Amino acid sequence: MALSHFVSMLPIKRVAIFGGTHGNEMSGVYLVKQWLKNETEIQRAGLEVRPVISNPRAVEKCTRYIDSDLNRLFGSEYLSAQETDSMPYEVRRAQELNHMFGPKGSEGAFDLILDLHNTTSNMGGTFIIGDSRDDFLLQMIHYVKNALAPTVCSVLLNDHPDLKYAPTRSIAKHPLGIEVGPQPQGVLRYDILDKMKKIVTHAMDFVQLFNEGREFPPCSVDAYKVIEAVDYPRCVDGDIAAAVHPRLQDQDWQPLKPGDPIFAGFDGRTIAYQGENTVYPTFVNEAAYYEKHQAFFNTIKVQIAARPIHVFQT
Repeated sequence: MALSHFVSMLPIKRVAIFGGTHGNEMSGVYLVKQWLKNETEIQRAGLEVRPVISNPRAVEKCTRYIDSDLNRLFGSEYLSAQETDSMPYEVRRAQELNHMFGPKGSEGAFDLILDLHNTTSNMGGTFIIGDSRDDFLLQMIHYVKNALAPTVCSVLLNDHPDLKYAPTRSIAKHPLGIEVGPQPQGVLRYDILDKMKKIVTHAMDFVQLFNEGREFPPCSVDAYKVIEAVDYPRCVDGDIAAAVHPRLQDQDWQPLKPGDPIFAGFDGRTIAYQGENTVYPTFVNEAAYYEKHQAFFNTIKVQIAARPIHVFQT
C-alpha cells in the first residue's frame, strides 16, 4: 500500500496501567503491585510506563469505592469542582489522577491508559472502548486478539448517549478498559490474572512495534455495541422481584432471541425477552451493578473498520 494512504501518528511515549480503580477487583490490584516491584514485564524501550493503584483507599479496604464510584467521576463537573471539606474522597482522587496523567483533553495528557477491571459476569477477556474512530486502539485490539487466538477476547463498544460515562481511563488520548471475568469481588483467581497479564503484555508489544516503525494495514474488529441497559423487575417499593433466569445466567455474548427467558420471578413466573430482534447480553448479573439498577446490557453485533497506521518519524 502506498505510504500516503497510512494515517501518520506520533509515537506513544507515556503509558499508565491502572489497577484498583475498583478496590475489590483483585487481578488488576495484584498485577500493578507486582509491576511496582518489578516492571520488567511491562517496560519497553523508549517508553515511560507507570503502573498505578488508582484508588488506594478502596484497595486497602478491599471495597469497590469509599464514597462514590471513581470510574464515573472524570467529567468536567467533577474535575473542575472546588475542593471542600465535604468533597467525596473519589472526587478528590479523580482530580489528583487528572493532575498526574492529564489534564484530560490536553496535549500533555498521557498517550495511553490501560485500566484493569474484573467482572463477576462470565465475559472472559473484554476490551471496552467508547469511540469507534480511534484507529490506534482498534489496531492494538486487532493485534492482541490475534496474538491471543484461539482464546477469545470480545470488544464492547459503549458510545450510547444515555449510558456512556467518563471513566478513569478517559484522561488519556487513547483510553482502553480491560475487563476479565468471571471473578468474585475480593477474590483472586490465577487463571483470570494470567489472562489479564497476557492481554497487557501483548498490548505493550504492539506499542513497541508501532514506535519502531511497523506499519499496520487496514483491518476490522468485530464488536458488541451497547443499545440498552435492562433493570431487574421491581416491586412497588423498589426492591427486585426476580433474578436472572438460569438459562441466561453465564451466557454473556450468546444470542438472546425474542421470547427467550431472562428473569425468574420470586413468585414462580418466567419473564421473557420482549424485543423484536436478537441481541447479545453482557455484564449478566454483574454484582457491582445491582446498585446501578442494571441486570445486564443488551448489545448488537457490529464491525468497526480501522484505517492503516504508522508512526510519524520526527
